[in-house]
Amino acid sequence: MRLSVFVRLFLTLLLAVSVSRGAAAKQDTPIVQTGIERLLENPEMLTGKRIGLITNQTGVTRNLVHDVDALLARKLLLVAVYGPEHGVRGTEQAGEATGSFRDPKTGLPFYNLYEKKPKEIARLFRDVDVVLYDIQDVGSRFYTYIATMAYAMKAAAIADKPFIVLDRPNPIGGEKVEGPVLEPPYQSFVGLYPIPVRHGMTVGELAGYIQKQYLEKEFGAKAKVTVIPMTGWKRGMSYEETGLPWVPPSPNMPTVDTATVYPGNGLFEGTNLSEGRGTTRPFEWIGAPYINSWELAQRLNLLKLPGVAFREVYFQPAFSKHAGKNVGGVQFYVTDREAYDPIRTALSVIVEVKKQYPKHFAWRHDHFIDKLIGTDAVRKAIDQGTSVDEIVVQWQDRLHSFENQRKLFLLYSSE
Repeated sequence: MRLSVFVRLFLTLLLAVSVSRGAAAKQDTPIVQTGIERLLENPEMLTGKRIGLITNQTGVTRNLVHDVDALLARKLLLVAVYGPEHGVRGTEQAGEATGSFRDPKTGLPFYNLYEKKPKEIARLFRDVDVVLYDIQDVGSRFYTYIATMAYAMKAAAIADKPFIVLDRPNPIGGEKVEGPVLEPPYQSFVGLYPIPVRHGMTVGELAGYIQKQYLEKEFGAKAKVTVIPMTGWKRGMSYEETGLPWVPPSPNMPTVDTATVYPGNGLFEGTNLSEGRGTTRPFEWIGAPYINSWELAQRLNLLKLPGVAFREVYFQPAFSKHAGKNVGGVQFYVTDREAYDPIRTALSVIVEVKKQYPKHFAWRHDHFIDKLIGTDAVRKAIDQGTSVDEIVVQWQDRLHSFENQRKLFLLYSSE
């Protein structure tokens, strides 16, 4: 009897150790391997070459080692580092740009590319042999990192330098494509090419699209773009399923939840509503001093918009719109990411606020909303009292055309 008890205890302990080892092995096995991690496994392509790296705080391995440190640890010849909007370290607020400086940690020159045109950037590439790009995007056309990538690709072609994109996941997924396709008259740094607001592509896929559709036509063989794709990423993955750490891509993009609402709630920047900058929930909270929170939350919940619920909130932005003022508004709670349509939802909120507060609601005076959404048709339709359903129908034909074109540049499957 005693022996039987001892045997059972021994077998239980053995099973526990086995399960523990299996769990540890599973944890150590990467689910998704990013472009930088694949490059670091086989860095021979960079041996002896002077490297310029475009990155920011998101350029890290799964173990949170920054690209700069990882490349230097491999004894590779990194000679310059370049940053997008918000800077290499991600310290600047929207629209602000630091100047060039020498990094106190590594001694390397750090350059800011924000607001620089391709010809200016090309001069900064003069002393490098190859340019690497590794920045986490958020999946929305008007997030400026993809415009920086496009300008840098063009600059590399001008300077006749190879350009290598180290791919990363689209954190809001690679299947859904939503919103209007940009119309040429509204081209700007928040929309350079005719793609929809939510494009459903990775930066590597976008790089292939830009190369084939535009750069090769302008620069021919000088448009030397290579993408180092990920392994393990599927189009339907949530970011949480990738096993990768989330590093905030910019000061007002703290979580994956922020990125989820951003394709729609970024549009509030084109109105006199606060989009939550200067609070702990940027883009999840919207509001204005003239809004009665409880009334707006009640009306929005009555709309029964798919995948989202609203809570009345009160906040006082530390900076940006309505800084220092008491603001009433709502918080967006995404209850079902699959059902949630961020652009349709944001437009529904704008229509409801305009209906409730016709004397107070206003578009930004420069009609920045047109650049953000890529057309003036949406603003004009809302002003004319057109329903959101009718507005969404208007952009479907161009959206379907883009979806067909997009298929040529996809690198990853859904299964």
